[in-house]
Amino acid sequence: MEEIQKAIRQMEAHQTEDAIKTLTQYLPEADEEERFTIAELYMQWGMLEEAKMVLHELIQRYPKEQELKVMMAEIHIDLDEDDEAIELLDQFGPEDEDYLQALVQLADLYQAQGLYEVAEQKLLLAKQVEPNSAIIDFALGELAFSNGEYSKSIPYYENAMHHQPVIGDIEVATRLAEAYAANGEFEQSLEFFQKVEEDNPDVMFRYGFVAFQANRNDIAIHVWEELIEKDPYFQSVYPHLAQAYDSEGMPKEALEMAKKGLAKDEFNKELYHLAGTLSHKQGNKEEGYELMREAVALDPGYKEAVLFLIENYKADDLNENIIDLIHELLALGEEDPHYLWELAQAYEEEEKFTEAYEQYKQAYPSLKEDTDFLKSFGYFLVEEGKMSEARQTFEEYLTIDPSDTEIEDFVERLKEQ
Repeated sequence: MEEIQKAIRQMEAHQTEDAIKTLTQYLPEADEEERFTIAELYMQWGMLEEAKMVLHELIQRYPKEQELKVMMAEIHIDLDEDDEAIELLDQFGPEDEDYLQALVQLADLYQAQGLYEVAEQKLLLAKQVEPNSAIIDFALGELAFSNGEYSKSIPYYENAMHHQPVIGDIEVATRLAEAYAANGEFEQSLEFFQKVEEDNPDVMFRYGFVAFQANRNDIAIHVWEELIEKDPYFQSVYPHLAQAYDSEGMPKEALEMAKKGLAKDEFNKELYHLAGTLSHKQGNKEEGYELMREAVALDPGYKEAVLFLIENYKADDLNENIIDLIHELLALGEEDPHYLWELAQAYEEEEKFTEAYEQYKQAYPSLKEDTDFLKSFGYFLVEEGKMSEARQTFEEYLTIDPSDTEIEDFVERLKEQ
């Protein structure tokens, strides 16, 4: 044992190579108990293949020693050798001291392989052996939850919580809260979130989110304000808290919160979009446009921000802004036939008919099945005196929507002319 103690001291002194060398050199003359200790040290030090070799030899000598098999199974699991682990753990029977542990480990392995029914069978066997085990109930709850069976997970979680409120470092109340929320039972979910004692930022965020879904903005705002005070860099909370303020009729606070979020995360396009929308709603149009343009600058493919700008530029008769915006997008490779159509309409409003006609023609191949586009293009052609082309465009429209008698009559009048 002196050599083993020496290796331990060397490892504690960060003399890793010396420690490993000491054990390796001593291993051939070590007795069985010392070999077992060396295997444990190898496992602690992450030398799993070396530990496996030592344990394999010990298992051959002592095939009935279940503890050796448990350790070997753990190594197989860590090395992603699931089949080998299952083969070992299946050797445990009800008479073995580690039978319960083996069943739980088997359930984990089968679950990882997507064999949920087999995993459940192993856990139900374990529950027969130990009916009041919080860990087994918790494992059954986790299995059901991961399989999307939220209602089924709830009784297991409740049983586990009754016997042991905290398992590992997890408060079972958080799992119950999530299970009820996933099942759409938000009020019950909130009750369990209120029982959670830890102030984990992720749990606080979920608590607020469930409250927000349940239209309990008062709770969401309170929880999220606490979260920001605890962790100002928890960036996901800012847009949600801003939306909660807005839903509660607190637009100034909503905009302020969105801007605070941007101060922490200046590359968040969704926050720019939200801040732009809020600012525009409050009458700060230029600021709203500026914020929304920042969102597009970050991601030219961000359709929600682009469409916001186009629709509101239209409402404010800012056709030149639409023209500039779409040309920028096209130059960046954002090819969308609807942008060409919007560009055509903006040119039309500005009475730049040659440019408008060019954009309509470019959009046509992609939008020739779109009745709204064909109608818009057709009327434009009429205004431009291109009657033959207009009649052809409206006839294409009528092949798609033959029930539009108004356009049908209009085409007849064009033919007469």
